[in-house]
This record gives sequence, C-alpha cells and structure tokens, in this order.
Amino acid sequence: MSWSCPTTGPVGEDTTVPPTMLHGLAPETRSTEDEARLTFLYAFLPKPPVSTSPSLCCAAAADDDKNDRVSRLPDDILLRVVSLLPAKDGARTTVLSSRWRHLWRSAPLVLVDTHLLRGGDGERRPARAGAASRAVTSAVSAALESHPGPFPFASLTCSFMNTADRRLLARWFQLLATKGVDELVFVNRPWSVRGLRLPSSLFSCASLCRLYIGAWAFPDTTALPRGVAFPNLHQLALGCVVMEDKDLDFVLAVSPVLEILSLFGSLTPLRARLTNHSLRCAQFCLSILEEVAVLDSPSLERLFLWRNWNERHVKISIKIGHVPKLRVLGYLEPGVHMLQIGNTIIKAGTKASTHTTVSSVQMLAVQLQFGVRSEVRMLPSFLRCFPRVETLVVESLVLRDPTSSNLSQKIWQKPSSIECVQSHLKTMAFHEVQGDHNEFDFLMFIAENAPKLERMFIVVKNGLRETKRQVVVARVGALYSTDWASKDCKLQLRMSCYPIGGGSWSLQAGSDLSVDDPFEAFPED
Repeated sequence: MSWSCPTTGPVGEDTTVPPTMLHGLAPETRSTEDEARLTFLYAFLPKPPVSTSPSLCCAAAADDDKNDRVSRLPDDILLRVVSLLPAKDGARTTVLSSRWRHLWRSAPLVLVDTHLLRGGDGERRPARAGAASRAVTSAVSAALESHPGPFPFASLTCSFMNTADRRLLARWFQLLATKGVDELVFVNRPWSVRGLRLPSSLFSCASLCRLYIGAWAFPDTTALPRGVAFPNLHQLALGCVVMEDKDLDFVLAVSPVLEILSLFGSLTPLRARLTNHSLRCAQFCLSILEEVAVLDSPSLERLFLWRNWNERHVKISIKIGHVPKLRVLGYLEPGVHMLQIGNTIIKAGTKASTHTTVSSVQMLAVQLQFGVRSEVRMLPSFLRCFPRVETLVVESLVLRDPTSSNLSQKIWQKPSSIECVQSHLKTMAFHEVQGDHNEFDFLMFIAENAPKLERMFIVVKNGLRETKRQVVVARVGALYSTDWASKDCKLQLRMSCYPIGGGSWSLQAGSDLSVDDPFEAFPED
C-alpha cells in the first residue's frame, strides 16, 4: 500500500479559490442562468460523514501514564475509529505498526477529495485546472487502486476532466464497481465538456444507494448491455447534466427502488415521464423542460417545480394522472405551466369534476404575477383541481413587464365555488407581498370564504419603498377589519428575509421526507 496526498507537494496558487470563481468558472464567462445553476449544484452537495475538524472530548491521562491504551482496544473498535477518519488521516495510521496497516486496509474508506487539499475543509476547491487539481486527481487514483474497499461514501468534486481523461474515468468507475461504493458524489469542474460522457461503467456500480452527478454528459444509454441496473439506488440527483429523454427514462426503468429524484440545471430540453412505482419525491428546478408527466406513480408523495422554462417560449405541460399518494405539490405557475389532469387540460373557468381533481393533495404552492389578468384568472381553476388542500402557499412574483398590468378587480368578487377554500383550508401563507390591490383582493377573498382557516401568514417583500410599505400597512388594516369566515384565525405579518424575493423551499428540504412542511409556510416564532 502506497499513496500520497497533495498536502506537501507543489500546489501553487490554484489552491485558493477567488470569491468570483467559487465554481471554477470565470465570472465574465457566466450568464445569470449559469450562476444560478452552479450555485444550486454546489449548495446541494451531500455532506460527508467524516470531517477534517471534528470536535473531540476526552479525559486527560495522568502525566506518568506512558501506556498505549488505544492499541489495547479490540480490532472491531479500532476499525470503527479508522473508518471515521478523513482518507489521508486514515492512511497515516499505517505507519504506526503492522497491525494498524492491516486495520486501514480492512476498514471501509470514506474518500472525499476536498479533504486531500492542503488545509482541506470540505468546502474549498481549486479555482482552475492546475497543480492542485492534478495532485488531487492523482491521489484519488492512488486511493482507489490501493485500498480494497468498500467505499461507503466517495465525493469527487475537485478534478477538471476533459476528453483526454476517458481512460482514467473508466478505471475509476471500474474500481468503484468492483470494490463497492454506497454513496457517490461526482462533479466535474467547472462545466460539462462537449464530447465527454460519463463512462458506461457507471452502471456497473450495483451497490450504489445514493448517486449525485454534476456537470457531466450522461452515458449513451442505447449502447449499454442488457441487464445493467441500479438495484439498490434510493436517491438520484442530476445537476447541470446533458441528457436526453431516453436517458432519464432508462435510469428510472433500471432503478426499481428509487425513491427520490432531483433534477436541476438541466442543459438540454427534457420531457420527463415518471412511471417509476417506487418514486416518492421528484424535484425539477432551473431546468429546460417541455413536459413533466406523472401518469402512473402510485408511490409519489411530493412533486416540486421551481423556475423551469421552455426554450420554445410555450408553456411547460404538467400532466397528472394516477398519483393516489401525492400530498405536496408546488410551485405551479399559471403563467408558465399548462396543467392537465387526466385527459383534461385545465383552463380558466374549468369546472371541478372527478376527472379534473386530485383529491390527495393537501399542501399546494403557486407562484404568479398578480398584475397579469391571464394568470390570476387561472388561479381559481388551479385551486379547484385540488379540493382537499389544507395548506396553501402563494408567492407574488415581480411583474416581468411593469406596463402589462391589466387586472380587473371583479375576478374575486363572485368566483365559482372553490371547495378547498370553503371546506378544508386551514393555513395560508402569502409570500413577497408588494402592496398591490390585486394581492389584497385575493387575501380578502380567502379571509371571507375560508371558515376553517386557522392561520394566515403574510410576508412582505424586502426592499419596498416607504410609500409601498405604508400601503401594505393600510391594506393589512383593512384585511383585519373585514368579516372573516373564521373567527379564530390568527393573522401574522413579517418582512421577508430574502433580499431578492423567494420562499423557503430548497432541494434539501424537498428531498427530506421527514420534513412535513418543505415550504416552511409557517416558521416557528
């Protein structure tokens, strides 16, 4: 066994990440969309189970106690200790004695390449291709070759790979597949390289239970041998990935126990068709989408959509079919999404029926421009599709064209019956209120027609001019004075903590199935 870490070698200036190059891409080459995608990519990286700066607490031994008490511990405890060390620290234990050399090779290895950098804290990465990134790549190769495995967690996010690294990539995945890897985080820097695909040996890693791929082109799934599969994969995250519809269809088909799918920053237009019977949560964010269809997903509990768009400048088709367990849905956008329930496309004025409703949804989030009449006219129709919603989250978007406001106040005066409002709604959160009368027309409608409402939470947009803030206060006062359908409802008013707007949802909260309120509609006081 012999491998070295780049802690003393020639690492040069590229070990320091300039604030403007956190993602390995010079700011002058990044668009606003690129910045948002890369920010999500690195913010959502899974945290390693080991740390380079653990908090230790131990009782001090007597000054005259020269005995090696650690070496007296049984092998199974020492193996556990070694497995909790960062890779380079675990490797250093081999110099202690022949027994420790055996222990390191027998212990599962957590391999995190950011820990291999000088002073590596798990967060900093080389800003550009150079000595540091090459040294880390060499150290990863040495660790994969020399350690027999298994690798319960491997996070490889420092290397700048290009087409010259195809053989190295194939070797890495061959070793991971042979020796066993449970969780794999694999991110190229800074962006997917044209013509460089992930090797097909990725699909040989049958032990994978969690996979996070970032800034890569997906393997050509049509060329894969029959029988490849991810039989143990429970969670899959694809960020800034180049892939086709058939590739997504394939990976879903060969992942029979997949529960959580997160796709964000997709670099190619996708039609996502979810028919996986084990899937419980699906998230699509900052991606180029033409369609998201959940026609037969009997286990799906959560569906999240956030800031996606269609390159053809038409609405994204959201098709909902057999989803008997779907409880959380958002954000629907009347201005961006064309909603289809079963075989019915929902339009303004669509009446509720058994063919146009999804009764399982209890938490619904929507985003819209309240100054655009076509979007507001769709809101009642969207609400009718989900008759048993108990928690409603609404975010008011800033008008993309301030001159386009054409809303008539009559929309909320006599709308047709909305069952969720009249029979089930208990909590209502309205985020990013900007003080426009049309927002408060809607809030007034909810207050006067929701007899079971227990709590209304209004979040005022940050950065409003003083005159707008005064308008908000006045209109909230009028809301207090209206004839509430629920006499016990509590109304709370707060300022947004987001300087540029937005809600509290995140990919982390969405994928954590133990979080009951991923939108944080009502944060604790």
